Amino acid sequence: LGWKFYDADDYHSPENKKKMAEGIPLDDEDRIPWLCTLHDILRREDLSRQDAILACSALKKMYRRVLVSGASAIESHKPEQPGENAALQILFVHLDGPIDIIAGRLEKRRGHFMPLELLKSQFDTLEPPSAPENFITVSLEKSLPEIVLEIESAIFQG
Repeated sequence: LGWKFYDADDYHSPENKKKMAEGIPLDDEDRIPWLCTLHDILRREDLSRQDAILACSALKKMYRRVLVSGASAIESHKPEQPGENAALQILFVHLDGPIDIIAGRLEKRRGHFMPLELLKSQFDTLEPPSAPENFITVSLEKSLPEIVLEIESAIFQG
């Protein structure tokens, strides 16, 4: 696509990385500042009229709201008022698959701070996207070219 790519894992604090490396799952308090940083990155790209892709485990609906609206998504659940920063237009891609397929992929990763034993905690935390969120669900049981094609088709269809 020629878009900028960001891996959300690159923006975790040293404390978050240490906690995960020790096998301790992150909680909301750990994740919110990280998600706000990611929102700021996406906002900057949007203001520059740049499209971007962010690989991120936005496991909860609240986390996805923070990516779309920033810290205001936490402070208030009221709709934005005229003149406030408009919410970002984000298409969330929910990569869905059985835990064994994802575990197999995690086992092949080298040099990453998140150990395999944290995968279950992520499944336990997961709130799959639902209406009215802007999302598609793509099966991880498909081949990589099929996955990419499905995502590209959704992007270009608007």
